[in-house]
Formats: sequence, C-alpha cells, structure tokens
Amino acid sequence: MKHSLFISDLHLSADRPEVLSAFAEFLATTAVQADALYILGDLFESWAGDDDLDAPFNRQVVSALAKLSDSGTALFLMHGNRDFLMGEALADACHARLLPDPSLHVIHGAATLLMHGDTLCTDDTAYMAFREQVRDPRWQRDFLAQPLARRKAQIAQLREQSRLAQRRKTAEIMDVNAESVINALRQRGYPRLIHGHTHRPALHVHEIDSHRCERWVLPDWYGQGGYLRCDVHGCAAIRI
Repeated sequence: MKHSLFISDLHLSADRPEVLSAFAEFLATTAVQADALYILGDLFESWAGDDDLDAPFNRQVVSALAKLSDSGTALFLMHGNRDFLMGEALADACHARLLPDPSLHVIHGAATLLMHGDTLCTDDTAYMAFREQVRDPRWQRDFLAQPLARRKAQIAQLREQSRLAQRRKTAEIMDVNAESVINALRQRGYPRLIHGHTHRPALHVHEIDSHRCERWVLPDWYGQGGYLRCDVHGCAAIRI
C-alpha cells in the first residue's frame, strides 16, 4: 500500500554516532519501502552552511539520503530551528526538495499541513524574536560571508546560551500556543497538522468551528526515536 513517512528532530551530530547508525538502518529498511519521506526540521544538530557539505560526518548523512532518493522514495526536507541554514546545495546533494514552512499538501487524499513547529510556540517571545532575526535574508547573507570556522564557533556559543535560557523557561512556554494552532488550522481550511520541535510526541484532536482536526507531534531521536506513517486509511505513530 502506498504510504508516506514523517520524521523530525534527529539532531544528527558526530558526537552521537549511534543516532546516525539508527537513522541509516531506518533509511535502508523502512524508508526505502515508502513512497515519500518528509524530514520536518532539525535533521542536524546544527548547520553552519552548505560549504560544510564535505565534512566526513555530513557526507555520510548526505550519501545515505541520496541513496534513498535514488531508490525511488521521494525525499523532502524542511528547515528546523537548528538547521535553518540548509540550502539548495544540500538539497541537491541529497536529491531532495526543500519545503517552505509551513507547507500544505494533499497526502494520500488528506489535506495535510506540514510545519517544523517552532512558529507555533508563540508564548516564547524571546525565541520568536531570535527566530525573526536569524531568518532575515540580510542576517543570513552576512553570517554566511564569515569563515566556516568562525560560524561554527558562533553557533556553539548560541547553543550554550540557548541551553541556559531553556533552564529558566517553563514547560508551558516552550510548548505550542493553543490559539496559534487553531489559527494555523483555520486559515488553511482545517487540515491535518504534522509537526515536530516540541519533543512531545502525541496525537491531539482539535474541534475548530465544527471541524475535527488531527495534530500529530513527531518524536525526537534523543531516546528511542520514531516516525509517523500515513496512508489512505490515516496515520499511525511508530517507535523504532
């Protein structure tokens, strides 16, 4: 049966080779049987720019994804809050298509809104301000103009600042805002919503203007890992 798979928040890095091993096995045994694989952000723990494609670890990831795409599984990538500097060079190397966030698609007959999920966390005003800054094309142009080593050092510093800031935030602030979810679904005609980012995998059902909308939150791959499988009969969350 035709089906599509959805994953996010793998946070791949050379410091966690076991996750890359699990991901490579997933691609070779599970994803290869799917019609499409959607990676909805934070594939990498960080991405300093497409000029880092030849780093050995990054090349491993890219090669595994390109092999999957060449096997016949359509591959789609979306930016996350960690790898928002992924560009067309990376997508081309993976033989993938970069999707805007959000993206509305009809997937196996069901209107489906795909998001990373961070734009729904509007209670975290400090993060939203930071996001607006680093998504500005001028900021990205100036940042990418710096030497790669300097960019990586700045990213490491930003990650440490983020970790310290998160310790001072409540769990509620770092989760999605209910009204933001409702607005996103209402504005796009009450589709099904699939997103990651919050690391709180679950199925939520929202009743909006007499419409029933499913919201699937994808798991991260820090622990067991998992994915969402969707076909004409609906979706199912599967742990690895």
